[in-house]
Amino acid sequence: MLDGTEAFEIDAFPTLEAAIDRFLDGRRAEEAVIAVAGPVDDGRAALTNGHWDMSEAALKDQGFQVARLLNDYEALALAIPRLTTEDLGDLGGPAEGEPNGTIAILGAGTGLGVGALVRNGPSTAVAVTEGGHMAFAPTDELEIEILRRLTARFGRASLERILSGPGLVNLYDALADIRDQKPEPLDPEDIAKRADAGDGLAQEVLDRFFRIYGAAAGDYALTFGAVGGVYLGGGIAPKMLDRLQASGFREAFEAKGRFAAYVAAIPTRVILHKYAALLGAGAAPLNG
Repeated sequence: MLDGTEAFEIDAFPTLEAAIDRFLDGRRAEEAVIAVAGPVDDGRAALTNGHWDMSEAALKDQGFQVARLLNDYEALALAIPRLTTEDLGDLGGPAEGEPNGTIAILGAGTGLGVGALVRNGPSTAVAVTEGGHMAFAPTDELEIEILRRLTARFGRASLERILSGPGLVNLYDALADIRDQKPEPLDPEDIAKRADAGDGLAQEVLDRFFRIYGAAAGDYALTFGAVGGVYLGGGIAPKMLDRLQASGFREAFEAKGRFAAYVAAIPTRVILHKYAALLGAGAAPLNG
């Protein structure tokens, strides 16, 4: 843990500024770099899965001389070079990727974040994306049936409709229907607990979730040319690391036909550092 860190529930505060006031508790700060789970446009941002609207101008009105908003996966990308082996969990592949190769980052949590640390020799840049909203691409007959049910429900089935906390529940509902079982009103934690207790449907849900996660991670590796590695952020992977390591994640990651050898040479890791995005925010240039 970083010194001085505190965690607050977003729903406990009406605005970002109110949360900052609570954190500072009368102290003063001149600079603020805020990593937010949503797109940042011209110094403004809104949480994709939350109620805060934020702006660099409002932060300056609050008293900061310098303020910057950046996407949380931009912050995670900037954090990757600052992580140690103790901060990472192994998901297979070689011990190291290409030293100056591009790195892809994705993470299932409240949503699905996607980004990349693009490296070309001495040059480095961060690709900020909304790649979590790419369409879900099924890889077998069962996933085609899952897609049919999600499309009927949502009109369009993005990856985030599966690879997120709410998406895990969507996947449970779809698989229950396919297996002619009546879905219960469960949350992601309930599904995980049932799987640990030996419930067959819950186990199938998690196994399929991680296979889809692996397939998507492999697709992003190809998309970004991420020969430096693929890193999983978000809240789900660290909490379920043992199950993830024992799943078909890596098999699905490498199942890329003619490019199987290409992705087999790419390491996959889980970010275990609880405040990795803070490390990246601290490394972000203040002028954007």
